[in-house]
Amino acid sequence: MSLQDLAWLAMAAYAVHVMEEHTFDWRNWARSVVGLPVEWADFYVTNAVVIAVGVAQAQLAPTLPLVPLIFAALMLINAVFFHILPVIRTKGRFSPGLATAVVLFLPAGTAIFMKAADEGHLDFATGLCAFLGGALLMAYPVVMLHLKARPYFQQAAK
Repeated sequence: MSLQDLAWLAMAAYAVHVMEEHTFDWRNWARSVVGLPVEWADFYVTNAVVIAVGVAQAQLAPTLPLVPLIFAALMLINAVFFHILPVIRTKGRFSPGLATAVVLFLPAGTAIFMKAADEGHLDFATGLCAFLGGALLMAYPVVMLHLKARPYFQQAAK
């Protein structure tokens, strides 16, 4: 299987993950467990962007292998820090998205890193850049959620 094939599978895994999160009410979980001031509209827009990024990274895989590595890092960070660790921290409270994070994100993300390494596209610097990029992608919507409540960013007519 090529890096591009794995990148497409990762994008599909993310789509299934979004469906699990929506079905099991990720919004209310995120509000009560993580303390995110999130609305369903935020969920929809953020995940639409993730799917668009997923398509782009799969298309770019043959010529820019760092991009699917960033997407894989995003998946691994999401799985560990936004699903697995919260379940441990809350002593077993279910995290919507946990099943797909464990069953799809961990294997797909790992497979992309392994394939990139096998093809000679992965060294320490590239791996570090991938995880920094994945962390930035993960943090971006969270930061935006917190910033939108600040007066400077309010767009109400005065």
